[in-house]
Amino acid sequence: MKVLHITNSIDKSTGGPSYSVPTTCIELANHGIFINLITQESTNMADVKESTYLSVHFKSIWELFIYGSRLSNKEIDLIHLQHIWNPYIQVMAFWAYRKKIPYIITPRGMLEPWIINRNHWKKKIALFFYQRKAIQRATYIHATAEMEAQNIKALGFKNPISIIPNGIDLSGLNLKKLNFGNKKIVFLSRIHPKKGIEVLLEAWRNCNTGDWILEIAGNGDEFYIESLKQNAKNLKNVHFVGTKYDQEKWDFLRSADVLVLPTYSENFGMVVAEALAVGVPVITTKGTPWEDLEKFNCGWWIDLSVVNLQNILIKILNISPSILFEMGENGKKLISEKYDIKTVSNHIIDLYKKALN
Repeated sequence: MKVLHITNSIDKSTGGPSYSVPTTCIELANHGIFINLITQESTNMADVKESTYLSVHFKSIWELFIYGSRLSNKEIDLIHLQHIWNPYIQVMAFWAYRKKIPYIITPRGMLEPWIINRNHWKKKIALFFYQRKAIQRATYIHATAEMEAQNIKALGFKNPISIIPNGIDLSGLNLKKLNFGNKKIVFLSRIHPKKGIEVLLEAWRNCNTGDWILEIAGNGDEFYIESLKQNAKNLKNVHFVGTKYDQEKWDFLRSADVLVLPTYSENFGMVVAEALAVGVPVITTKGTPWEDLEKFNCGWWIDLSVVNLQNILIKILNISPSILFEMGENGKKLISEKYDIKTVSNHIIDLYKKALN
């Protein structure tokens, strides 16, 4: 089977997809699927090791257009488009349809209500002129959670939807969180208005945090980050610590007693899975599909508000390290059973087979 993966970027600054797309491609190649990953070159790209079954090519949008015009359904069985709205993805959706090559779209949260309502008129115009048609023509839509699938259906799309979560490569995660009691809560994600950081700062301000600290890591718009720093300037135990990638990211997660992601909207929330994988409990919101936090007793899944987040923070500030350790063990078990990339990749291969039937 020969599959073409198209994503507009694997730059680490783009967050979860820069990890999950290459990880998925690598594991699919390990299963003997020929993967051709095409993306745009950037300054801080995720490392993707090529192999007999995996090749990576960097093309500008114009080069991609030319490539698509010459593509034949005799050389590619299936196209997997990662993301929507971006013209880079639309180019290949156009050529896939013209060349009669079946394709799958993974929207990556771009059809979630919070995203749709942001710049609503631009989205409405894009849907009318090209995006709705490109989605409707997809053989399958790949959603990463039931909540995302329901939101896609609510927009009127009738395509078959396959629900497969993002996967975590557990093979290299030998060091797990062992010692709790650091009294540190961390935020790790792209720093963006949808992430709810203002809510987090207000909830933190309302708590008697004592000798606990809050560290906020991530990249984003410089002016927005500066506004957050000004918001937190009277909070002596809140620190903005910049970006954390690769091994530094894993060390940062392990340094925490709890990860907090108070987001308005995520189709998956890769950092939640990453924190759980190393044994760190998580606070996140019902804007994410992480009800498993409650089911497996490895975190807190709340409606986003200052009061709700404040109440959970107060509970954590007074919780026993032994309880946090137990929750962390539960989280590791959840990830190994449900989100290991080896398990997830088998589901994706099944999806590919269905798309080709």
